[in-house]
Parts: sequence; structure tokens; C-alpha cells
Amino acid sequence: MLTPHQTASLIVNALDNKKAQDITLLMTTEVTILADYFVICTAGSTTQLKALSDEVEKALKDSGETLLRREGHRVSDWVLIDFGSVVVHLFLQEAREFYSLERLWADAEEIDIKTVLKTA
Repeated sequence: MLTPHQTASLIVNALDNKKAQDITLLMTTEVTILADYFVICTAGSTTQLKALSDEVEKALKDSGETLLRREGHRVSDWVLIDFGSVVVHLFLQEAREFYSLERLWADAEEIDIKTVLKTA
């Protein structure tokens, strides 16, 4: 079983591998009981949105983590994937700007994703 930080790191790397745009990692432990981390990113199209969702789910399944819930898959401009300690928000650009989760969770600590990205 992965720690919340390891789970978030795995997700960030999976998203980066599929060329997600503007990946943001927020440590939410101190501001909500919903999750320890939120991972937020933008997809360039609905096709990429599905590819990002599939990649995250595969990476976590391969690591033995359990998907608790998925919302918006295949029918939306926003997909939410809940792994318990980490919640992933995948957006198309317009939806990301509309919901502005980074503003909503401004009290959360933003983690520099360079600290969790695997280098080649």
C-alpha cells in the first residue's frame, strides 16, 4: 500500500507521461478531511481527457491502489478520480477556468511537481 505522497507522485508522473498540461499538486491535509492531496491538470481535448483518466487508473491499479469513485468519465469536461487519500481533477481548459479549484483551495500548500517527477 502506497502512502498518500507516493500515490500523488505516481499520479503526477502518469499525467506527465501523457502530456497533461498545467499539472498542480496541492497538499490539502491541513485544510480539509476530503483528501491529503488534490492533483489538478488540463487536457487539450476530450480524447486526451479519457487517455489521462485511463493512464492514472492503470498506474494506480498496477500499484495495488483501489479506485473508490470516478465521476464524469466519457461524458464531461471534468473527470474526478477518487483514490481516498488523493483526488484527481482532470479538466478541459474552459471548465478548469470556470471551477478554479486552485482559488477555492488557496489555503492548501502547492507542491512543486518537479520534486515528484521521475527524471529520465
